[in-house]
Amino acid sequence: MTSDYRRTPEAVSALTNLQYSVTQDEGTEPPFRNAYWNNHAPGIYVDIVSGQPLFSSTDKYDSGTGWPSFTKPIDPEAVTTKTDWKMLMPRTEVRSSGAQSHLGHVFRDGPRDAGGLRYCMNSAALRFVPVDELDDQGYGAYLARFDTDKDAS
Repeated sequence: MTSDYRRTPEAVSALTNLQYSVTQDEGTEPPFRNAYWNNHAPGIYVDIVSGQPLFSSTDKYDSGTGWPSFTKPIDPEAVTTKTDWKMLMPRTEVRSSGAQSHLGHVFRDGPRDAGGLRYCMNSAALRFVPVDELDDQGYGAYLARFDTDKDAS
């Protein structure tokens, strides 16, 4: 699955300065001033570089941090982790498994009833695909995660 989601020079050159800083240089965007921290719409979040599905709104929650936070990735193999010592103490960095885009960090202070993890992501590393556009954008396989039976009588 990850082989379909690679980093290409064309995709990287299309990034904004902030998207490049976050995904390629392991930067961090400001809290509460980013696209998805307060997004409550149903859909999935994909890697801004490769389009790889990473997270679902069904696993998103308000962590109070100002960044989009999730209890788990959409698929365990969608992300990889590694220890990051940039803040002089160990943190667990999260990257997309396909394009190796830096996404953010995972912490052990998430909701206990959902496994206890908080995947704290940068909006600049993500693109949101609303549930009503999943099929049109090639992500129809993820529709089953959502109650889309609006026309039922």
